[in-house]
Amino acid sequence: MSADEAAVNAEWTLPGHRVCLAQDEPLRLDSGVELHDVHVAYQTWGQLNAEKSNAILVCHALTGDQYAVENHPVTGKSGWWQQVIGPGKVIDTDRYFVICSNILGGCMGTTGPSDINPDTGKEWALDFPVITIGDMVRTQKLLIDHLGIESLFAVVGGSMGGMQVLEWACQYPENVFAAVPIATAARHSAQNIAFNEVGRQSIMSDPDWCGGDYHAQGKRPHRGLAVARMAAHITYLSETALTRKFGRNLQDRDAVTYGFDADFQVESYLRHQGSTFVDRFDANAYLYITRAMDYFDVAQRHDGHLAHAFKNTPVRFLVMSFTSDWLYPTRENRDIVHALNAGAANVSFVEIESDKGHDAFLLDEPEFHKVFEGFLEGCAEHRGLKRKEP
Repeated sequence: MSADEAAVNAEWTLPGHRVCLAQDEPLRLDSGVELHDVHVAYQTWGQLNAEKSNAILVCHALTGDQYAVENHPVTGKSGWWQQVIGPGKVIDTDRYFVICSNILGGCMGTTGPSDINPDTGKEWALDFPVITIGDMVRTQKLLIDHLGIESLFAVVGGSMGGMQVLEWACQYPENVFAAVPIATAARHSAQNIAFNEVGRQSIMSDPDWCGGDYHAQGKRPHRGLAVARMAAHITYLSETALTRKFGRNLQDRDAVTYGFDADFQVESYLRHQGSTFVDRFDANAYLYITRAMDYFDVAQRHDGHLAHAFKNTPVRFLVMSFTSDWLYPTRENRDIVHALNAGAANVSFVEIESDKGHDAFLLDEPEFHKVFEGFLEGCAEHRGLKRKEP
């Protein structure tokens, strides 16, 4: 850790790196607001080679964070992509230098609504400007520049992480060698906006939300955030996966109670997901991040033509979807592929057979891992990186 990072981390208790960026030149957001002194928390694994040509940026999803590999410092649970990142794994940390940062608007060390506004000395709360996926990526670019990396070997991520991957390829095509958007879309569908709105309304209708000023009043909207998580979590799974895991099995009883306790195991499971989520996530951050996802629409910024966003791009793409993902179904991933084809891009597409739903990209899916690793291996060869040890 550098002296600058040590100074920034003086009052920060979580493990990992944290830097203060946009100090000399503010970060201009899509809304027109300018942010300065933007903190970015991040983790790295592996070693950056002498040519600085082996860096992979991993972009996390809505409820993820920078702790992709090691156990989470708050929950103690395994890192969200521990199956993918590590020595000898798909993203081989014996070969690649891997970076994962908490997104702008997050709540694990990167500047967000629960942080202090340097202009007022008070918590941002709802004074925090509305952000976009593009703003998140521009913040990541500041970090990559800070690390002295001119060109990333690859940018990879699933779900909202995949949106960031697409944004990287659009904004900085000359700084990305390969891109792997997984289980994502080039714009949010009406159904996904609707689900996000249900989550936001559940938070804002919690009396402890206090108009977003809950920290100042010593409260937290636990109930609203938990319900938001429960509703969202249903969309991450498939009906098959839910039935296989829970069916109509009862929870610790032999008969229904004719009341509103958690009679069924699936109810108990969702309540657990909601109650544990509030221990590690901030309600206002949830509002801002879901709004950023809703605003995401790559084609809109290119006269409604998605292909124009990728015209003559030098980036190599691998687009992957899962057959049972109804949150970002295969047809929406195919739209990306068709646009890339129309833009004469170098693109591969694979639909992975899986009954695990949207969250399949976080789970043990051997075919997914095999295709992912093979693509990176081929790109590494083109990039002139050393071959994987047999």
